[in-house]
Order: sequence, then C-alpha cells, then structure tokens
Amino acid sequence: MSKTADPRPKSAVSHGVGLAGIAGLGLWTLVARHYGMDGPNAGLAAVVACAVPMVLWSLIVDKVHRNASTGIDWKGAARAWSEVRDISLVKIAGLWATWLAIAIFYCVARWYWDGNYRFAMELFMAAAPWLLALSIPYVLLLDRRLVEPRDATYAFGQWVIGGAAGAPDMHEVANHARAWAVKGFFLAFMVSIVPGNFASVVQWRLDEAFSHPVALAAFLIAVMFMIDVCMATVGYMLTMKPLDSHIRTANPYLAGWVAALICYPPFVLMGGGGPLDYHAGGAEWDVWTEGLPALQWILGGWLVLLTGIYAWATVAFGIRFSNLTHRGILTHGPYRWTRHPAYLSKNLFWWFSALPFLALSGSLTDMVRNCALLAATNAIYFWRAKTEEKHLSADPDYRAYSEWMERNAPVPRFFAWLTGRKKPVAGDLQPAE
Repeated sequence: MSKTADPRPKSAVSHGVGLAGIAGLGLWTLVARHYGMDGPNAGLAAVVACAVPMVLWSLIVDKVHRNASTGIDWKGAARAWSEVRDISLVKIAGLWATWLAIAIFYCVARWYWDGNYRFAMELFMAAAPWLLALSIPYVLLLDRRLVEPRDATYAFGQWVIGGAAGAPDMHEVANHARAWAVKGFFLAFMVSIVPGNFASVVQWRLDEAFSHPVALAAFLIAVMFMIDVCMATVGYMLTMKPLDSHIRTANPYLAGWVAALICYPPFVLMGGGGPLDYHAGGAEWDVWTEGLPALQWILGGWLVLLTGIYAWATVAFGIRFSNLTHRGILTHGPYRWTRHPAYLSKNLFWWFSALPFLALSGSLTDMVRNCALLAATNAIYFWRAKTEEKHLSADPDYRAYSEWMERNAPVPRFFAWLTGRKKPVAGDLQPAE
C-alpha cells in the first residue's frame, strides 16, 4: 500500500522542537566543558539552555499557542476582568492548595532530604515565592482568553473551598489531582539526577574517551543519558496551556501507576539488592569482552545505538515528555517504528549490557536467576506499555495512530508475523470515532 493511500497521522510535535533543544543543550555543554562548570547550578542551566530554544521554536515556528487544543481564543475580545475574577480566585485557591499538598508530601517523605534529592528540594524552596506571585497574573490573564476557564483546576478549587463556588465536578477534581501527582513525584526525581548526569559529561576527558572502545561507548552513552534527562526535565516543568503542552489527562488506572512507580525510587524493584536485581554474581559487558577489541567495538556500538534510540524517543516529545499522561499523540521519529521505542531499546540494552546468562561465579543458579529476574523486569515494562495504551486509547487520535502502526510500522508487523496474526488492511477497519 502506498504512503499516499495510507498516510501516517499527523504528530502533535514537530521534529524541529527537539532539534532546537539539542542545539541549545549542546552549545551550553561545550561552554561548560571549556570553563570547567560542572556543579549543580551548571546542570540546572543546561535544562534552561535546552528549554529556551524549544519554547521559541514552538511559539515562533510551530505557533502551538494557536492550536485549538490549547483551549485558548486569541482572536476574539478578551473577557472583562470582572467576568473572570471570581473564577480565577477559585482556581488560584485550588492551585495553591495543590502546591501545599505536594510540599507536605515532600516534608513527610524523608528520602527527599537526602542525597541528590536535596538539591531539588532547595531549588523548589527558592522557586516557591516566585511561583506564588507569578501564578496570580498568569491565571488572571489566561482566564480572560480561555474558551472554558472552568477547568480541572477550577473544579479542584471548588472542592478546596468546600463548594462555596458551587458543587465541583469530582471527575475533574480527580484528573487535576492525578496530573499534579505525576508532576510532583517525577519532577523532583528528574531535577535530582540532572546535576550528576551533566557533570559526568563535562568532567569526561576526551583523550580518555577516545583511548579505548569501552571508554568511548561509556562516554557516548553518558551523553545520551544527559540529553534524555535534560529533555525530560523540561517536559515536566513546562506543563502549560499557552504552549499546548498541558496535561490533557493523567492515567486513571491503578495498574498503570503501580507499573510505573515500581521502576522509580524509592519504590524501584530493579535496583541494587532489590527483589528484581538481575546482577547478582554477574558483571557488565566490558568485563566479558576484556581483551577482545573487535567484540568491544561491536557490542559497544550496539549499546550506543540502543541508547541513542532511547534518547531520541525523549527528544521526539519536545517540551511534552512525562510519564502517565496524555499531552498529545506522537507519530514521528522512532514512534514511526514502534509505539514504545524507549521501552524496547531500554530493555534490549539491559540484556546486552548485563549479559545475565553469564556469571563470574560460574553458578548455573545465578545465571538462571538473573535471566528470570530480567525477564520479569521486561514483563513489567510490557505491562506499563499496555496500561499506557489503555489510557491513550480513549483519544480517537491515538486509536487512528495505533491502527496505522499495525498496518505499516516494522515492529508491530514483525510481532504480527511472529505470532501469526493477519496484517490489518486500512479499508477493513472501522473509523476511530
């Protein structure tokens, strides 16, 4: 079937957004390396250097602020202040109450005040007065232009003030709470790992990186992880309607939350000593390939490629990356090949980097255990993927994309061939209503 007969659905994000972010991040990294700036603030500056070009591209080139999905009407006359004042005050009450709840959670959860997390907490405390002050004009100005200012934040504000502004829509209250739970939990984690990832690239000596295939692979993988972390952090920060990067919905299914949270601290099951730790008695790929430079080049190159696909999957989101949310459907980049390029590349990376079927002890028990635990880890990511598809399938745009993928994308078609499923034909499918 020709591409014109079965065109790929339009992506919510353009290629240029992510490329602009990489350009800004790359330029700042070169400056930081030149001047030896590798501290936490330099890492935070890397996030800003990544974010600013993406925001500018989104507004100037893609003009995302004019998308109908923003819910903002820029053409008509703005509402009078008197029309939106009461609505805005309810929303501000809801927003401030949300931030207070997140702050209390941070105080109660002791892990946020140790190690890398402390930098995130100090940053949030410094930003809090500014956010409180800027939220007032932001909400007031935006409500004058919103087609429907009584949104999820308004519903949550109604609930906070006890229904004094009318009975809240509890479905919207729940949606607001889930969206901010995602942002509160994951933004703290992302900010906490930015400094370390950035410093690892800035501090690396290039003469050492190019001295050996293992060192070169490690350096390039560190660069990919830095790109992924910085881009993802931008995504969690910029959940804003004027950028069309707001959270449409957060995953409403408990299974989706469980599957995601057990992959992140402090709930992570795959970490060192965790119940799904698949490294016991084993060693990383560089140990098993020592003295075999040809194999090191091949395996190291493969691991770099997998990490590159993983980072590309994040870059493709532009300013919209986050777990457990719907912020627009992507159909470009690696999402042309598979619905879950990051999960696929990440899980393949673990098999080829950890080589769990080999054990330093020579113990068959260790080999079987490590393979079984990594397979269980793969199963958790498969579970995550399915819960995300269930959530996104409520959007007809995602259903159209998913159906197109079944007909055209190489990874779904490969698994269809492997399992003997018949390839769907465009004309045989019902429209995504």
